[in-house]
Amino acid sequence: MKNLFRPLFLLTLFLMSSNISSQDLDTKPEKKLVKNEVSFEVLQLINGVYQLSYERYVWNNFSATLALGYKGKEGLVKLSGIDADQIKTGEVYYTGYQIAPEIRYYLKNTSKNNLDGFYLGLYLKFSDYKSSLSGTYINDEGVNYDLEFDMKLDITSVGLLIGYKLPVTKHLNIDFMIAGPGSGNYNFEINNKKDLPEEFYEDLNEALEEYNILDFINSDFRFSDVNNKSKFSAFSFRYGIAVGYTF
Repeated sequence: MKNLFRPLFLLTLFLMSSNISSQDLDTKPEKKLVKNEVSFEVLQLINGVYQLSYERYVWNNFSATLALGYKGKEGLVKLSGIDADQIKTGEVYYTGYQIAPEIRYYLKNTSKNNLDGFYLGLYLKFSDYKSSLSGTYINDEGVNYDLEFDMKLDITSVGLLIGYKLPVTKHLNIDFMIAGPGSGNYNFEINNKKDLPEEFYEDLNEALEEYNILDFINSDFRFSDVNNKSKFSAFSFRYGIAVGYTF
């Protein structure tokens, strides 16, 4: 009886240990796939733009993104002022905000954790900028006038996205937006805040022709005391480098 009890005891102990081991394997957590990312645009800082984005994995390698940004006066990109014989102005600084929803598709062969690898996408971007222009004007009789204008520019653009998101650590990605070609609709408005003679607008249009600004805005457009708005379409392009945190 004693000889029979011992092997039964060992067999029971073995079965219990095997059962515990299998339970430990079953309770190990599965790999958690990334579904959210918050990122900050780094490259646009050189133009004084502070932009945050939130990206959410939706389904089957597709994600939805919403970017919000603010453009301050600081930045390397500036518009030089007019330096003509009769009209002189300072540099043009513009401020405002921008919002850009996106849809992205990550290529399966390069995506390891949902929100990384090469991607293609579509974007819609709306920007609202405001600026002011000040300076002096001297007419043909030598009379001096102060210049003070308020300017507004609204841009709505749509286009394609091509990029690559590089996973650096478990929660850190670097997003390289390689190319974002598109088309933009521009609404430009300038409002005069001072009393100016009619000949000022003729001299202004002549001065702007030297900068080729009117060709860019609208070939038929000319500034006047009653015509201060213009609409035009032009090529738009997006690019950037962002640092993101996933969770």
